[in-house]
Amino acid sequence: MRTQVTRRTALKASLGVAAAGVWIAPEIRAAESRSANERLNIACIGIGGQGAANLAGVKGQNIVALCDVDDQRAGDAYTEHPKAAKFYDFRVMFDKMEKEIDAVVVSTPDHTHFNASMEALQRGKHLYCEKPMAHSVWETRQMTQLAAEKGVATQLGVQRHTMENMHRTVELIRAGAIGKVSEVHSWMTGDRGMPEIPTQFPPVPSHVKWDLWLGPAEERPYHPDYCPYGWRFWWDLGTGETGNFGCHILDIPFWALELTYPTRVEGSGPPVHPETTPKQMTTKMRFADQGVDLHWYHAKNGPPILKAKGLDGKGMNTLFIGSEGMLLTGFNRMRLLPEEKFRDYQRPEKSIPDSPGFHQEWINACKGGEAATCDFQYSGPLSEAVLLGNVAYRAGGGFDWDAKNLKASGNPAADQYLKSYFRKGWEIS
Repeated sequence: MRTQVTRRTALKASLGVAAAGVWIAPEIRAAESRSANERLNIACIGIGGQGAANLAGVKGQNIVALCDVDDQRAGDAYTEHPKAAKFYDFRVMFDKMEKEIDAVVVSTPDHTHFNASMEALQRGKHLYCEKPMAHSVWETRQMTQLAAEKGVATQLGVQRHTMENMHRTVELIRAGAIGKVSEVHSWMTGDRGMPEIPTQFPPVPSHVKWDLWLGPAEERPYHPDYCPYGWRFWWDLGTGETGNFGCHILDIPFWALELTYPTRVEGSGPPVHPETTPKQMTTKMRFADQGVDLHWYHAKNGPPILKAKGLDGKGMNTLFIGSEGMLLTGFNRMRLLPEEKFRDYQRPEKSIPDSPGFHQEWINACKGGEAATCDFQYSGPLSEAVLLGNVAYRAGGGFDWDAKNLKASGNPAADQYLKSYFRKGWEIS
């Protein structure tokens, strides 16, 4: 895939030799004794919600283990896969079944992505992980580095990467349809966040293993506002709407412009709450090597740039501004602007092939095929950028970013948000 090769070349060049081997991509190690026609032995951690969708995506393989802390949330997965071993604690699962497992799918809440994924990577298992890759920038970098060192096949759950309109958008930008792009605005609409702080706490339901659900997070009493879904809007557990949708939407400019690491990050929004994520926020990231300013908005009515340009953003989520025009796009449709200028524009030939399926990409890679399109070499920097936006917002302003050393300068408050808290017994060095 031509775009993938170009992207990886840019990634390696972005940090060079000084990156201590982070971006040296060894040949992916195929699962032992697994040919293209043989089935992988897969373990799935988190099988409710998005986990159920991911389980469905790999069910053609040999599902050998299922792990979930909520029997009710797990639904019918145990019935549908009666031969799979059942676990509540993924640490126990790895200890008991390490030799039987080829590959692992992690679909837990954000705060446990890292622990479950590192257990897999340290054992050399291929890994599919839901977005964002982890709960902090530091965690994301650790996973990206270790996956490269182990030579395993990886894929981040940025499933919209396979959509045809995404492919055509990337081709247009790379063909120079709107000239040199210097500015991108990406957004999601809505105002979810800042939930009410619970004051009364019901008993833990019998179907939930609450201590295991908390995992590395600081202890707190059970409340249905946290589990099974509301965790997303609590800083100790989730990454807010930016973490929820940022990897999907920012995938568009990252892919089209071959972005890697920002050199400057700024963030703003309503007053920061120490416990809950915001209902809206704005991030600006400077990518000096590409000469691009990337703006991200979590805004109920979309970004102000739409009104300033007189544009209808319905169904759209990204505006590229170039020296020769603009491209307004979403997941399913796009517009080249001004329309009169591009009325007779001849679009470039298709160069990005159709995907065999997002999960199938990863399965093929596990068996020795080419790397999946959202492997960690690409999606690691994407996830870090998304999480850096949260850091800048929580730190109350911007900072210069040294990606090689994971250092923020110019705003000391940022340091505390670069790495998550780990409860005793859940530390991973």
